[in-house]
Amino acid sequence: MTGSTTRQQIVDAADSLFYGRGYAATSFADIAAAVKISRGNFYYHFRTKDEILDAVIEKRLGDRKKLLAVWDETARDAAVRIECFVRIVIANQAKIMAHGCPVGTLTTELARLDHGSKEKANQIMALFRDWLTRQFEELGCGGQAEEHALHVLSWSQGVATLAQAFKDEGFIRREVDQILEWLNSVRPAPATRANAS
Repeated sequence: MTGSTTRQQIVDAADSLFYGRGYAATSFADIAAAVKISRGNFYYHFRTKDEILDAVIEKRLGDRKKLLAVWDETARDAAVRIECFVRIVIANQAKIMAHGCPVGTLTTELARLDHGSKEKANQIMALFRDWLTRQFEELGCGGQAEEHALHVLSWSQGVATLAQAFKDEGFIRREVDQILEWLNSVRPAPATRANAS
């Protein structure tokens, strides 16, 4: 096993544990046990749990950038791309019902701890906000683009929180249907979109 492979396994294990248990409740020993490596080998790659946290945040940020890039490349228009973002709560509903949103739970925990990496974690939320804003601008929503982006982002976080609390798949699907109905209502008519271009 190469050093880079071991390092990635540590980051992947920490990512999973931080999501399932929380950052504060996960120890070095928990991560080392999950990867099945010696403490010495572990410390060769990471000296502190905060170093692992930063690597996990970088991984999550990179993973989300790749996902958004795929939607940018494959979805035919901005409305479909926003719909992809909305439907992710259905695609990940089992994990969300068990642990909440991986981004939202981490940013909330780090803010509560007043942790030094909280701003770094917030970059993922900012990534979503900026990407959604661009989609609404492309739809022709003009000055309301960021407001709409924040509405979708706050909706997704609220649904994830309630899904975790109530474990109700029907609730998630009803909420997705309602937000998609809202999305159709805020789309400017074709003539308006043409004039906005």
